[in-house]
Amino acid sequence: MNMTLFTPELFYLFTGAVFLVLSLIPATSPRRDFTAVMILAAMGIGVSLSGLFLRGDLFAGAYRVDLFSQFFKVLLAMGFFLVVCLCGDLQGIDTRKHPEFYFLLAISTMSMMMLVSSVSLVTIYVSLEVSSYSLYILVYLRRDERFGTDAGIRYFVIGATASAIMIFGMALLYGSIGNTHIIGILRTLPDMMNTPVAALGLLLTLCGFFFKLALFPFHFWAPDVYEGAAHQVSAYIATVSKVAAIAILIRMTSISGGDSPFIIHSLAALAIISMTAGNLSAIVQKDFKRLLAFSSIAHAGYVMIGILNMDPAGYAGSMFYAAALLVMKFSCFMVVVLVATDGMNIDVAQLVGLHRRSPILALMLMLALFSLAGIPPTIGFTGKLLIFSAAMGNGHFALVLIAMINVVISLYYYLLVLKAAYLTEPEADLPELRVTPATQIIAGTMIVLMVFGGIYPRFLIDLANQAARLLG
Repeated sequence: MNMTLFTPELFYLFTGAVFLVLSLIPATSPRRDFTAVMILAAMGIGVSLSGLFLRGDLFAGAYRVDLFSQFFKVLLAMGFFLVVCLCGDLQGIDTRKHPEFYFLLAISTMSMMMLVSSVSLVTIYVSLEVSSYSLYILVYLRRDERFGTDAGIRYFVIGATASAIMIFGMALLYGSIGNTHIIGILRTLPDMMNTPVAALGLLLTLCGFFFKLALFPFHFWAPDVYEGAAHQVSAYIATVSKVAAIAILIRMTSISGGDSPFIIHSLAALAIISMTAGNLSAIVQKDFKRLLAFSSIAHAGYVMIGILNMDPAGYAGSMFYAAALLVMKFSCFMVVVLVATDGMNIDVAQLVGLHRRSPILALMLMLALFSLAGIPPTIGFTGKLLIFSAAMGNGHFALVLIAMINVVISLYYYLLVLKAAYLTEPEADLPELRVTPATQIIAGTMIVLMVFGGIYPRFLIDLANQAARLLG
């Protein structure tokens, strides 16, 4: 085996090992831990980029390295780095547990990288469970136990339920086809999609990934977990975890061959309910993180519109949207972390006067919310355009119409946030936010990416198209 194909995963395993050792040292040093993780996270991006165009199989064909998997590994590495950038003042986690926090982040990222390369039901299940259990513990680590404990238990219970349903679906697939490898399933499953057992098996298998994406009906955990977890953990779940979920959903739906009306109609129904329930629920939210959680549920529905097309155009649109969500959601959570200096949750009303306290953060938040709403010329607009165009090309006009109505609904609550940040005057003078030069660079980079990705998206679109054509 050519183990150089496994380099990104080995690097994050090494990163986890470093912090496992640091967790055994009695003396605590948050600055030491943060410096080490920043260096390793930056190196991780380089390692992932260096393997972007690697090709090959590992572990008796159960693990595939190709442009599709490497595309998502680069996004995962970037997401890990960005979340780490928010940990300079890690208020929500006890100082003694910082090494364990970084250890779990690294292991979760490693397992998600394994997930996007897995092409066997066994390796998919193991990778998914390792990443999920890491996240359960990360949520529980919040310093304020009133939030972390309840959120962690709810997250675990719903995750265990989704996992049980998924493993039952995998059992049905294996019983129907007699093969656990995606390639073997791909050769047989399209001809069997008209049989109830095969179609139901695939749909139940997807439930485990619906949970990761926070798609209806496995979305109930999202608002409580986003609210209850430390801000950096919520940012990780809203960005990195969603990228991995989109990747495995694309890979798993591709094995159906795209000829199953039952699967397509089921995914369309779930997309409609997720978009509508997420957007309508977000309107009444006061807590900013809960609002972002319901927004994520709605965006899970948008992503499914691209995936249910089951063709390269739809898959490429969803891949582009995964990159867009990474940038947009991170930008929102960066504002949460910097405004909530004490690590506590913030209401939308606490964003008042943001344009005076920090103009660059207010601008980044405005572009992120416009991008989430699909306002041109942002990266979110381009992502929605790609997904909706692919759906229209496959005759899903009604689905796109419903999605556009939901986009209008979402614009309302995004504008409520912007009203607080730009138009509402605070009752008392508020101090300026402490924004370091490094933070300004990150915020400026996010602004450039959101605008540049909307005006000049060709490189990323071409890369996504090349990767999507490798499926099937």
